[in-house]
Amino acid sequence: MEVRVLTGAALDAALEDVARLRIAVFRDWPYIYDGSLEYERRYLESYRSSENALVVGAFEGARLVGAATGTPLEDHADDFAAPFAATDLSLEQVFYCAESVLLPAYRGQGVGHAFFEARESHARALGRRYSAFCAVIRPSDHPLKPASYRPLDGFWRKRGYAPMPGVVAHFRWTDLGNDAQTEKALQFWGKYL
Repeated sequence: MEVRVLTGAALDAALEDVARLRIAVFRDWPYIYDGSLEYERRYLESYRSSENALVVGAFEGARLVGAATGTPLEDHADDFAAPFAATDLSLEQVFYCAESVLLPAYRGQGVGHAFFEARESHARALGRRYSAFCAVIRPSDHPLKPASYRPLDGFWRKRGYAPMPGVVAHFRWTDLGNDAQTEKALQFWGKYL
């Protein structure tokens, strides 16, 4: 497996595969997301319009099996930026590490670390002081939570990230098995670079 940083035309060429990966991986807990390519294409458009965005791709041969995205926070959706109003961080200081999606067969091989290393290195090169991402909050007794689920909190803490008190975004999407979108809370985690 090879991990590569994609920007510009290479980023643009990978976005359709990133959309498919997001749909496949986010079907699982805790997102249980019933996504569509139409929505994904619209959502990923912000990466095309940000000259400082990147995709970190994990490839098995020519096949994209995992991807992590990132962009300066001010270039991403306003809904992601709004929770930062209560912090002492300006948007221009924050690099947003958006999704990290990796097919299950490729997990546990260090790709997650490579994803964060590449995004944090890119953020530093842009002069960013802070790196942040957000994770969906689900109740621990949710009926769809698998008994085998292992949260990623320990992995994130080992990388130096911690939950940002009070910095929570709210988004709507349709869960698997539902007909309508419902609001979800997403906790931001961050660290100084």
